[in-house]
Amino acid sequence: MAGKKVNKGKTFSMTSAEIRQSFLDFFEARGHTIVPSMSLVPGGDQTLLFTNSGMVQFKDVFLGTGKRPYKRVADSQKCMRVAGKHNDLDDVGRDDTHHTFFEMLGNWSFGDYYKKEAIEWAWELLTVEWGLPGDKLWATCFEDELGDIPRDDEAAEYWRQQPGFNPDHLLFFGREENFWEMADTGPVGPDSEIFLDRGQKYCEKADEPGHACQVNGDCQRFLELWNLVFIQYNRSSPTDIRPLPAKHVDTGLGFERIVSVIQDVDSNYRTDLFTPLMDTIQKLAGHTKTDRETHFTPYRVIADHSRAATFLITDGVVPGNIGRNYVCRMIIRRASRFGSMIGLNEPFLAEVAETVIEHYGDAYPELVRNRQAILQTVTDEERRFHHTVEIGINYLSDIVQATLASKKKVISGDQAFNLYATYGLPFEITRDIARESNLDVEEEGFRVAMETHRIASGSGDTASGLVDADIEFYQQLLVDLVEEGRLGDNGVMYDPYSSYSTQGDVLAIITSGQKANSASAGESIGVILPTTPFYVEAGGQVSDTGVLQPANGENWEMHITDTRQPVDGLIIHFGEVSTGELRLGAPVKATLDKHRRLDIMRNHTATHLLHAALRQVLGEHVRQAGSLVAPDRLRFDFTHPQAMTPEEIAKVEEWVNEAILENHALTIIHQPRDEAIKDGAMALFGETYGDTVRSVSIGMDKRISFELCAGTHVTETGIIGPFLLISEGSVAAGIRRIEAFTGREALRMIRAQRASLQHLAGELGGTPGAVEQRVEQLIEERDLLFNKIITVRKQSAFAALDQLTPEDVSGISLLTGQIPEADPEILRDLADRFRSKHPNCVVVLASVSDEKPLVVAAISPDLVERDFHAGELVKTIAKIIGGGGGGKPSLAQAGGKDPARVEEALGAVKTWLQERLSSS
Repeated sequence: MAGKKVNKGKTFSMTSAEIRQSFLDFFEARGHTIVPSMSLVPGGDQTLLFTNSGMVQFKDVFLGTGKRPYKRVADSQKCMRVAGKHNDLDDVGRDDTHHTFFEMLGNWSFGDYYKKEAIEWAWELLTVEWGLPGDKLWATCFEDELGDIPRDDEAAEYWRQQPGFNPDHLLFFGREENFWEMADTGPVGPDSEIFLDRGQKYCEKADEPGHACQVNGDCQRFLELWNLVFIQYNRSSPTDIRPLPAKHVDTGLGFERIVSVIQDVDSNYRTDLFTPLMDTIQKLAGHTKTDRETHFTPYRVIADHSRAATFLITDGVVPGNIGRNYVCRMIIRRASRFGSMIGLNEPFLAEVAETVIEHYGDAYPELVRNRQAILQTVTDEERRFHHTVEIGINYLSDIVQATLASKKKVISGDQAFNLYATYGLPFEITRDIARESNLDVEEEGFRVAMETHRIASGSGDTASGLVDADIEFYQQLLVDLVEEGRLGDNGVMYDPYSSYSTQGDVLAIITSGQKANSASAGESIGVILPTTPFYVEAGGQVSDTGVLQPANGENWEMHITDTRQPVDGLIIHFGEVSTGELRLGAPVKATLDKHRRLDIMRNHTATHLLHAALRQVLGEHVRQAGSLVAPDRLRFDFTHPQAMTPEEIAKVEEWVNEAILENHALTIIHQPRDEAIKDGAMALFGETYGDTVRSVSIGMDKRISFELCAGTHVTETGIIGPFLLISEGSVAAGIRRIEAFTGREALRMIRAQRASLQHLAGELGGTPGAVEQRVEQLIEERDLLFNKIITVRKQSAFAALDQLTPEDVSGISLLTGQIPEADPEILRDLADRFRSKHPNCVVVLASVSDEKPLVVAAISPDLVERDFHAGELVKTIAKIIGGGGGGKPSLAQAGGKDPARVEEALGAVKTWLQERLSSS
């Protein structure tokens, strides 16, 4: 029986947790290392918004830029598909199979087993372990429709050998269906997909004329379960495909799909992956089972988006305006909006997220550790959305009605972006609502408007990289050095922790992406040595700088300004030859800048203390969301919903300085990642970790900080010196940024501020201790003098007003004139004073301040009732003085650039009034 497992004579349906674990146990028993899922944020990969498949964490292995200590591995990987060509969002809620977040079960071989084992184990797991009917399974293999690549008869023959497999269920398809490509160039290979015939009842198109149920067809009867990718070629161009020296296996099994099959339900959303979430939604909505079925689309959207948001926030993604943060904001707001469709009008998603944590916490313990941050972030975002959603939707309704009235079918991208920028309506919600009226929204226009806004506001990601050579060049260079015996199998020996210098022969010189035999003074080059103590930029810590000098008495020198690792095992020192000539093979001594490194170490350890202090002062929801560790400063981004108060900032700074003065020792060890995480170590946002990690613990008797970190640190906190928190501000919604100084930079700032204070005390004729009191006295004196000046100016202005004589224009009192040195408030007071005494009047007063003219116009209420408008009047005047303005019918204001034309502008008032009287 499919989906039943025998246990002591009894049968029971497998839960999703049991299915996940049975997959991992099956492959562990066959020599696979079981690794944790990587973060949804792919560390170090600028090409992906999110981890969208199981192979992402092994991408470097397939590209040849990375290595692993194992050849067989399996896992359950967290994935998101909401961007680019892998964007399933539009289908979420509309059907029973699409999700934003999902899990991908996978097993991999790195140059170890190949097609035979991959196919045999897939068949055994499906038919024996999970009991799926073999006569209902189909397999596809590759046959090139262009005839350039050999047909995969090898995989086909292994399928025919499987016990119980029907040879008639083996089909061949072309490049689109059965050929895997990571990119236009690089590793490629045929794949073999496994389908399950779920029966005629699953065909939703049986009534369509000419429809035929088939593998890779367009109905739901044949369900794709598993894709086995056989990476055996390297593509260097569209037509040049050659065999790889080592062949790999990469498989992906959709977890939600296999659970629906084993649990024998017709929807992923009816499995126990979602039913607990839907039970919570039903309870919150006060629905019956019938209500739940009637509103199944909102239930699906809320369940899917709540699960996705919970996992995103766990991995450090918070709601924001661009990139990953926009996706997080969008799915929370979209779920909230669908909640309102079933009567959930107050923040409720935290309760659904709580169910996600409870249901998935055993498999993904990071959910439990970050419970507080998840619940607070979700609720804060819902509340922000509720503040503006009603206004935004009302405005959108007006746009929808106007679009329908104009007989158009599409709402413009500019309008959609304005709804998002002004009212917080993500594009996807605007599209949802538009489609309810059979309209669409211009997505490309929205993206262009958002990008324009991003550039104008200075937002966006930046990525640095090597621009003087490509990855293939460095891969080949590493292979050559290893094959020539000049480097070991593990490449350059990298140890930035034990020493500040190293000696060795120059193994390679790189100029403009090419190998060279020598380099002279003034040339910018890259140099490869057999060992290096230079830290390669990672985890926010910048690279080391230093100097390369001869070890044999020759006369040359090279200043190293950067250190990079383009492929795993190859470290390159970049810089400029300052004197002499550097030759290939020359014996050299590489020495990093010790003082600079020590400053960096101070800032890095202080960053760990700052993280701990923020969690102590603000709460456990605080997590790192980015950092920079440089010699002159540290910058730390963290999750927190509002600005810190001055008291909180002071407490954080005091906490860090106390920890420094207590001179805590640091303990740095290498240990299994699972062990470190279980022991409480914090893994940082966006970082990629191997199976063995380096953990940094601060404090012996009382551990005050414990993080996974590959950076360099001081041995005791006392070495850090003073810690000065310089600034705290917003980076994006829910993300704050702190900048701080330590050590020598902090001392420099303290000295500069002390010198400034002493100078100021001398200027004030007192001591530094009396400066504050003296400044307060000066402020009081200044305010007193300022008030006296304002009083004198008002008196002068009133006197100037009394010197002006109104003119009768067809029974209307018209007063115009200039008032010296008057600000807008004084002009408005004067206009009101004249208007209060003349019930049928127009008054326009002007003044010039700092060579810029200012005009105020006022019109009496009886004239306003006759459609006279002060705003229209000042716009006419403003054109003459080179400016603009506006206001209410009764009172308006304008400014300009040309003070020489003020009299001319005032003279135009009478003309305007006469024309207005004539037209009325």
